[in-house]
This record gives sequence, C-alpha cells and structure tokens, in this order.
Amino acid sequence: MQKLENKLIEIIENDIWMTNILKIVRDLNLNDCWIGAGFVRNKVWDEKHKKDRTELNDIDIIYFDTSNLSKEYDLQIENKLRKLNSDLKWSVKNQAIMHIRNGHQQYTNCNHAISFWPETATSIAVRLNLENQIEYIAPYGLEDLFNLLVRPTPKFDLAIYNARIKNKRWKEKWNKLKIETEYSDIFDE
Repeated sequence: MQKLENKLIEIIENDIWMTNILKIVRDLNLNDCWIGAGFVRNKVWDEKHKKDRTELNDIDIIYFDTSNLSKEYDLQIENKLRKLNSDLKWSVKNQAIMHIRNGHQQYTNCNHAISFWPETATSIAVRLNLENQIEYIAPYGLEDLFNLLVRPTPKFDLAIYNARIKNKRWKEKWNKLKIETEYSDIFDE
C-alpha cells in the first residue's frame, strides 16, 4: 500500500496543473475538502497508458459542512472558482447533504461519502494541506486504480453502474482497463 501511496503522491506532485488546482481549492478553506473522481482517476490511467492528459468533464470538489446545507452555497463557491480560473468546469458538492439526493443514510464525512461513489477506482480524492503535502482518501484503497481495474463499489446500484460504464466508454480511451460488471466477493470478507 505504501508503494502505491507514494506513487500517487509523486504523480500528482509532478503535475503543475494539478498542484495549482489543489492550491486554489485548498485556499477556499472549506471543511474536509477534497478533489476526487476523474481528477485523480484519469491522471493515473493516463500515466499507466502513457497518454497525455485526458480532458475532464469537470473538477469534482467535495467538502463536508453541516453548518451550511444550502445548494446555493455550492453555486457561490463554483462562481468564485470560475472567477479564479474560468477555463475549468467546477463542480462543488457539500457531502453533508448528498445523501438526500442519493437516498442513503447521512454521511459522516467525505471519506464515508465517497464510499458510495460508483467505482472503486473513482472513490479516491486528494487535497493539498497547509504544508503543501498531498493527502488522499480512498475507502477501497488504491489497488484497483493502479491495476486498471474498474469494479462497482458494494454500496452503489449495479444497474446504474453498468449504464454508467457503457456511457463513459472508458475502454475506448484506456484500452488496458479491466471492467467488471458484477459485484466482487472481495467486499464480503
């Protein structure tokens, strides 16, 4: 695990574009704030496929703040980010309210919230701390991400997962991916 952790940190530290985005987001001073999903996943998959950066649909910023549960606040943060960098499509979601949209019990923090995301390789988020060190959360670990394995998380609806995999067409972009369409018994242990 330590080897993969070091590799993830090295990959991100060596990407000025990513570290600049991490600095922008850190400076928002949001509680339990991370950038996840494709921001991390695509970078590692691009590295493993020796590809240039695959364009992101958006930059997924998550945070956890029970003191302000309005969707309007997320939009205010997105607008602030657009003023700082209008070239990027920002997506900001307070995970303290996302359980409502997703029909789950309330999440306790961002790590808990991303354990409900669709794929194990997507359920990873990073941030830059005040000492300019990369930190990450990964409720299912980093192995699937680095092994190019796409599998559903045990908490996500399998039909929605499979439709998502079909629509994303990831295998066309990253041909070395191994995609599972059923729940893995690895989570039953």
